[in-house]
Amino acid sequence: MNLSYFIAKRISFKGSGGFSVTIYKIAVGSLALGLAVSLIAFMVLGGFQKTISDTVYGFTGHFQVQRFTMSNDFEESPFSLKSDFAQNYKRLDRIIGVQSFAHKAALIKGEDEVEGILMKGVGQDFDSLRFKSYLIEGRLLKIPEEGTSNEVMLSSFIANKLKLKVGDKITLYFVQEPPRFRRVEIVGIFRTYLENFDEKIILGELQTIRNLNGWSSDQVGGMEIFLEDIDHLQSDYSEIESAIDYDLKLIDSQEKYLEIFDWLKLLDTNVYVFIGLIGFVAIFNVAAILFILIMERTQMIGLLKALGASNAQIRKVFFWNGINILSRGLMIGNAVGLGLAFLQDQFRFIPLEAESYYMSYVPIDWNWPILIFLNIGIIVLTAAILWIPVMVIAKVDPIKSIKFD
Repeated sequence: MNLSYFIAKRISFKGSGGFSVTIYKIAVGSLALGLAVSLIAFMVLGGFQKTISDTVYGFTGHFQVQRFTMSNDFEESPFSLKSDFAQNYKRLDRIIGVQSFAHKAALIKGEDEVEGILMKGVGQDFDSLRFKSYLIEGRLLKIPEEGTSNEVMLSSFIANKLKLKVGDKITLYFVQEPPRFRRVEIVGIFRTYLENFDEKIILGELQTIRNLNGWSSDQVGGMEIFLEDIDHLQSDYSEIESAIDYDLKLIDSQEKYLEIFDWLKLLDTNVYVFIGLIGFVAIFNVAAILFILIMERTQMIGLLKALGASNAQIRKVFFWNGINILSRGLMIGNAVGLGLAFLQDQFRFIPLEAESYYMSYVPIDWNWPILIFLNIGIIVLTAAILWIPVMVIAKVDPIKSIKFD
């Protein structure tokens, strides 16, 4: 057995006195707490960003295809589903879904108030399973193959403001010349927690908008594109843009809702600073405690030198002590951090105020590459810093240290 490793084991937790045991436990606890907090912070940040991003993408798609227009109106200029892109988008492997839509401005009247809204019409290709997670009351739209159903879904914000509920029949007054209106029934209430959608969007049938605008049955205001993943958004954007018709444009949801995604990116900086401070304190504590242990073992160091041990051998004794602290701290920190994250992910026992945080519970994202990288980073930095306190050993005088009391 390696001599330095053997001595390190003898003076560690079980082989040392009460003071040394206490110091070891403080070092392990400090490192474990820093790692656990860092893991939880990264998982919560990732969960928060993923939940918000998925909500935006689920409601609008990753990209939208619309017709070029000089107008800044909410309503789109129509294009045909017989366009080259609409007929051939399935050739692009990374696209997993496309659904058509159109918007139309309207007024909706409740018991006491009138609210301006934007009706989003969806067609037969509407992915109801993707939208189902936002449904909190009632049911999803039933879109017939022919004719119109006159069903709508309201956000909980609009429903509460206008004192409406599932089953109520309301009148929508559409802003156009001449003005038109439709009598519709509320069949469902949804909630995304995002003001951009909840405060102004209601969901209806695309054919209703076609009838109001005088469009043909193959015309739509736009197409929402859903991708397999978001790891290659830039390359996917370029590939899809080259495949669309010359009179169409491709809109990136991140650009369209820039304020949301910029805000999410800003959170990265705050967490990195927070994690950096925690990591610095935890690693510095390990180095400082190792220095204290070296000072406590001054007599042992002098005795080992008197017996012929080299400075390198003695340094390795305390370096192995530091590695022992590091390994125990990593095991406990990972167990605590991942354990708490698992419980939160399964039982959601920590709630959030949805109006402020856009979700009702603390989300968890299991991004294993980042979690592994965080562990490796702490191992490398701690192992490197451990050599700083052991350099003191070279200055220990054997004669003076043996007399040291």
